[in-house]
Amino acid sequence: MSRNVVQPNAWVVIRLPNDNIRLLEIVPNTTISLGKYGSFPTNLVIHRPYHLTYEVQEQEEGENYAKLRIVPAAELNADALVDTTAEDEAAQIDDVMEAKDGQELALADDEADIMARVDRAITDENARQTLTPDEIEELKRKGTAAGKELIEKLLLSHTAIDQKTMYSLAKYKLAKERKHMRRFTILPLDVTALAQWMLEDKDAGKILEMRQEAMALIGCWADVHFGGEPIEGLNSPHGGRWLVVDDTSGLLVAALAERMGLLHQEKEEDAVATTEAEAQAEDVEPANEDGEPAAKKAKLAPTNPKRPPRDDLEDHYAQTNTITLIHSNPQPNISLLRYFGFDASEINPPLPYHPLFTHILPISWLQLLEPEKDHTYAARPEDVPADVVAGWKTNRRGNYHRKRRRWARAKQIVDSTRAGGFTGLAIASTMDNVSILKHTLPLLAGGSPVAIYSPTIEPLAQLADCFSIPRRAAWSSTPPPGTEGKSLKELETWAGSDEFPVNPTLLVGASIQTSRARPWQVLPGRTHPFMMGRGGADGYIFTGWRAIPAEGRITARGKYQKKRTEGN
Repeated sequence: MSRNVVQPNAWVVIRLPNDNIRLLEIVPNTTISLGKYGSFPTNLVIHRPYHLTYEVQEQEEGENYAKLRIVPAAELNADALVDTTAEDEAAQIDDVMEAKDGQELALADDEADIMARVDRAITDENARQTLTPDEIEELKRKGTAAGKELIEKLLLSHTAIDQKTMYSLAKYKLAKERKHMRRFTILPLDVTALAQWMLEDKDAGKILEMRQEAMALIGCWADVHFGGEPIEGLNSPHGGRWLVVDDTSGLLVAALAERMGLLHQEKEEDAVATTEAEAQAEDVEPANEDGEPAAKKAKLAPTNPKRPPRDDLEDHYAQTNTITLIHSNPQPNISLLRYFGFDASEINPPLPYHPLFTHILPISWLQLLEPEKDHTYAARPEDVPADVVAGWKTNRRGNYHRKRRRWARAKQIVDSTRAGGFTGLAIASTMDNVSILKHTLPLLAGGSPVAIYSPTIEPLAQLADCFSIPRRAAWSSTPPPGTEGKSLKELETWAGSDEFPVNPTLLVGASIQTSRARPWQVLPGRTHPFMMGRGGADGYIFTGWRAIPAEGRITARGKYQKKRTEGN
């Protein structure tokens, strides 16, 4: 399938020998530079499968570019396939060698692990490496085989290489390969790789330092999944509909869309295959390879999203499997979605549409709370007869249809959002969580899950206290002033007080959790966590479920018999 190979103009992940990653766009007829690891033309990797490891070869005389060599799996795993059963067990356990004269000084490799102990007069590894830095640089310039010859000479030039055990030798060789081997692996871009790249190489604060573990927890606790196909003849919103507040530049939306199957766009060749299948199902002659039937040229139909509306005022968005994004600015900040081929600023994208074009519904807080004050929603364009519009100039006619379509999109989003009935709520925002829940909880269906992310625990602890059992008991026994005589519907939108910032009966099962996976080195007798991991916020998740309070007082019925205890 097309998603298993590198596509032109697609963003990919390139993993380097030192385990660092880079995000690059594969633009045809250009050159990719990997710094000290070399450069190569992008056309050499286009339409090649993912997960292949390449070596950048030396540019030979008379050639205009460096070639790539696919490294076979047997070569990549050569060290793991070596038979070590004949090794001395004692040598495998002890990684420390004594100097001949008894004077010792610990020698550490790049990972700060002790590999050998040498004389105090020798203070660094270069004393045992006979190659000087100048000679190493000269070998880099004149060397071939993508750095393999340099590593072999480094090993042969080490005077104490015979004193190393199997593990210390493997670690020494691995450190040199990460430094000198000109290899790289191309991987498909996913949300976890994008989050890692933002955390380690870009601005971690832009995504609120959200880690992979936090994204997984939000998706699980918010029960995000494929919401089902649209029901024929049903025009009202239904199915899987999630409400989202995202201040992570679109990372949270991307994580949820990936779980719903909306993140990746269907490629052109897949659209052609689907168009042919639909034509055969309808007993219509399919288009040829050029997309041209017998009569006239035909455009590719949008296979994944719904068809474009025939009328300006027709519904523009899907009714199910949607993400309704509430934002504070005039336009939502979901810039990270561009790495997956979706541009939110493009109002009229070409066919075939990206799935998010009809499944992500942006709405501002003003449109949600006071839609009559929003000019886009309140000002409906006038209806002009079609014959009059046909006589207008092209620019005037285009502006007329554009305004009507913009109003129709805003009306559909606002009306469907304010109608409520959402499947779940996911939040990752710098805003006050209490104020967010005050306006979003009434929009959820009964039993819908709520998942809120925060880099620190203090805001979530205050939120959990608002829905604690003692606060619900105080609400039931002594209702706050101003709630007398109000219906349950009115209490859902209650403004709150100092004692009760939000109605505590709207959410049950409030809890806070966190999870962080740390890398470990696992070797016989050498299992320990890596102590040089990245710092920053661990991230915490608040979870709960939307409750529909029962109307009236709840009383227990039935016979109650006190159990006898010993001594009675």
